[in-house]
Amino acid sequence: MPPLLDQTTDQRTVTESKTIEEFLKLPYIEESPAWEYINGEAIQKPMGGGKHSLLQKRLVAVIDGLESDYEAFPELRCTFGNRSVVPDVVVISNNQLPLDESGEIISTGIDFAPTWLIEILSPTQSQTKVTGNILHCLRNGSQLGWLIDPNERCILVYQPNSLPDLLSGKDILPVLADLNLTLSADDVFAWLNRKK
Repeated sequence: MPPLLDQTTDQRTVTESKTIEEFLKLPYIEESPAWEYINGEAIQKPMGGGKHSLLQKRLVAVIDGLESDYEAFPELRCTFGNRSVVPDVVVISNNQLPLDESGEIISTGIDFAPTWLIEILSPTQSQTKVTGNILHCLRNGSQLGWLIDPNERCILVYQPNSLPDLLSGKDILPVLADLNLTLSADDVFAWLNRKK
């Protein structure tokens, strides 16, 4: 069945129930924006827009610029626990990278929960669905999740076995323990200002 467009959210969904194996064989799931498999449905992520793209680009650059054993990836497919999601940024340790026999990262993404995932809320995106993906990752081994809301200038921080924190302004954002990175919410949102 071809994807259907929901006019209220600009989101395409395949309504017929599919298994995750059937979903992963669909020819269009790697289109841009990517498709995700959530609760038996194939759902296309909405386009991010300028703020989304800029924050994603800066986060990857800052994390990759650290001297650490971690690497940040934009839009890397993560398939595990009967769900296939494509967070805006995932951070995993270099020793977790799935490599083929020639030493290159495999093209299908990862089959485990990323250590840290970052989602940047798009204007037409469902915060509930994004939060559901973050919680799924935490239940399956992720240590940290951020949900960045550019319009509200706040960041929801999710960690295992604790309530989420809503951070803004000068609040310092938690990062992975072995990363030498100090960022406040203001630091993140300052990247959006192009008048500097």
